[in-house]
Amino acid sequence: MALTPTDVSRIALLARLELSEAEQAQMLGQLNGFFDIVERMRAVDTTGVAPLYTPLSAVQDVALRLREDVATERIDREANQRSAPAVEAGLYLVPRVIE
Repeated sequence: MALTPTDVSRIALLARLELSEAEQAQMLGQLNGFFDIVERMRAVDTTGVAPLYTPLSAVQDVALRLREDVATERIDREANQRSAPAVEAGLYLVPRVIE
């Protein structure tokens, strides 16, 4: 999948980037180089290869260090809101920006 200069212009427009002609040409080469790498990776047969959660697990047994998912700190809303300029009913009040 090779991109064209038109594709790069469209991507730049969507990303709100202003690129010169030279920058667009450089970006075209970099993006097409990236897609070439992806295509080469897709060409490799990975049938029967188990996914790794860490590269080390290919050469040694790695025990996952998991911890219990338990809340250890209490959130003190009042203390957090003391420095706020305006608070009402536990909510931060902010100025209206859209009319």
